[in-house]
Amino acid sequence: MYGAKELAESFQTVRGNTIQIAEDIPADKYDFRAAPMVKSVGEMLAHVAVAPRWQIEVHSQHIPLIDFAFFGQRLARSAAEEQALRTKEQIVAALEEGGEQFATFLAGLTPDDLDETVSFPPPIQPAQKSRFELLAGVKEHEMHHRGQLMLIERILGIVPHLTRRREAMRAARA
Repeated sequence: MYGAKELAESFQTVRGNTIQIAEDIPADKYDFRAAPMVKSVGEMLAHVAVAPRWQIEVHSQHIPLIDFAFFGQRLARSAAEEQALRTKEQIVAALEEGGEQFATFLAGLTPDDLDETVSFPPPIQPAQKSRFELLAGVKEHEMHHRGQLMLIERILGIVPHLTRRREAMRAARA
């Protein structure tokens, strides 16, 4: 059965790959924007570092309803936390510490915790999701941004670490 332990391990893999990208991109490229009106490298990584925090609050307190006021408050708090992360060193540290905190939180959840539902007001559809689905969404969110960051690496002339690893495996087999 895929449960809390597996979700935590899977998240740790995703976060480890994100940290590697954060380390591979030089600090002087953290202000790079792939296009106008999109987050810079640093802003995107800070966003990924901060994003799981509100989920820990929601699920550790077993909050049963996420309405627009609650979500708006958490979004504003997250934006302030993201803006406080200004340097590459701060961002990488936040990714490492936050990743470990979130994985530890996930690993401690019970099957009953994961089966609980959280409700949303109209017009949100579906009107309910399981805590498991919401928590798996954290990993999906990070993978979305990691894909963006890997493309940015290419734009910056950096071969992503997963590609380097794959190429090294091919070379070893040849």
